Amino acid sequence: MPVPIVPESAPTRGRDVPPRSVLVVGAGLAGLRTAAELRAQGFTGRLTVVGAEDRAPYDRPPLSKELFTRTEPLWLAEEGYGDLGELADRVLLGRRARRLEADGTRARVTLAPAGPPAGTRTGAEETVEADVVVLAVGAAAARPSSWDHALTLHGADDAARLRGLLVPGARLVVVGAGWIGAEVAGQAALHGCEVTVVEAAPTPLHRQVGAAAGALTAPWYAAAGVDLRCGRAVTAVRPDAVVLAASAREPAEEVAADVVLAATGVRPATAWLAGAVPLTGQGAVPVDAAGRVRGGPPSVRAVGDCAEMTTPTFGTVPGGHWDAALSHPAALAAGLLGRPAPPTPVPYVFSTQLGHDLTLVGQPPADDDVEVVLRGDVTAGFTVLYLRPGHRLAAGLTADRPRDVAALRRLLAAGSDPALDVGRASDPEVPLRRAVR
Repeated sequence: MPVPIVPESAPTRGRDVPPRSVLVVGAGLAGLRTAAELRAQGFTGRLTVVGAEDRAPYDRPPLSKELFTRTEPLWLAEEGYGDLGELADRVLLGRRARRLEADGTRARVTLAPAGPPAGTRTGAEETVEADVVVLAVGAAAARPSSWDHALTLHGADDAARLRGLLVPGARLVVVGAGWIGAEVAGQAALHGCEVTVVEAAPTPLHRQVGAAAGALTAPWYAAAGVDLRCGRAVTAVRPDAVVLAASAREPAEEVAADVVLAATGVRPATAWLAGAVPLTGQGAVPVDAAGRVRGGPPSVRAVGDCAEMTTPTFGTVPGGHWDAALSHPAALAAGLLGRPAPPTPVPYVFSTQLGHDLTLVGQPPADDDVEVVLRGDVTAGFTVLYLRPGHRLAAGLTADRPRDVAALRRLLAAGSDPALDVGRASDPEVPLRRAVR
């Protein structure tokens, strides 16, 4: 059980009273935007921000989308997202959270010096207390423990190391044809590398957008000079090769590699929270739209990649996307300060891969009742519409068709699920708003 930590001299704080002190754990986009929203909405109390990296907050999408063209971090302060030095009373970078203790009125986080590899720095632990702790600790790249020779790409140091190895002519094997895998594969091929992408699922982006839509992106790989191998599981990663299991059509084989990138997703960086707050089976912190932890202490909130948000509007929304880290802190700050919360923005993901621009608006249903409608030309630009029973719009994936993005965001705003006339919706010359029944 969490240990009560309210000092005898500190007054207790009711659940509806705005906090006098907030500790934000995490100095990425979600942590920075939480600090910025708190100040913008009138918080005048003491604000402390802790980050595991030594660097100021920077933007992560360019790490894969612009791997070779942007060699220095894109600082979020310079992009107008907020400056921690101006927002926070105290900024502690290069510190990793090790332990959380919380109850209904206060929370305490134990910090230790951080740095790669973990545990190599020395220094005393430090404990920071606040009325409320906001967990914005993000996620870490997932990689099987036996894949010692595979690289991952999640931070600026990862990008620098990968960029140094991917010289023209290098043989790169990317394991995983998701967002990051496809982005890096395309960039490396343009840079003159020999690229193979291995995906266990039957199509690229299978988990993210489904089989039908994912299959439409498969021809992009060959057109970009990338060898795509779908339906192939990896059994081992060696210094010079990736070993593929046999499939129904192909025998086991080895793919020679100078560099291997494990692009197999991320996991919330929450192992240190076990026992302190509830965690889902995937390790995420379950929260509502205001970042309140479901079944957890009132003195703790969570936002960004480490959180799994459930709302009446969109159901369960997993973390892991830039737009959520940007937009969700506004509702968290409003909830802490007793202000009306803004509507939850529709889920939104963007990607630039293999010479194409992809945008996913909404959440494609995971069940078998979804109807997929193609709008446009797969060789030029198209939109995939995901329809629930009754031809109700659940989500849309655009590829090189930006004119449909704004329409999808408007149609799906506030959780609406408009019924579409399928014939009109599939006609690329008919504006989507005019396809609503």
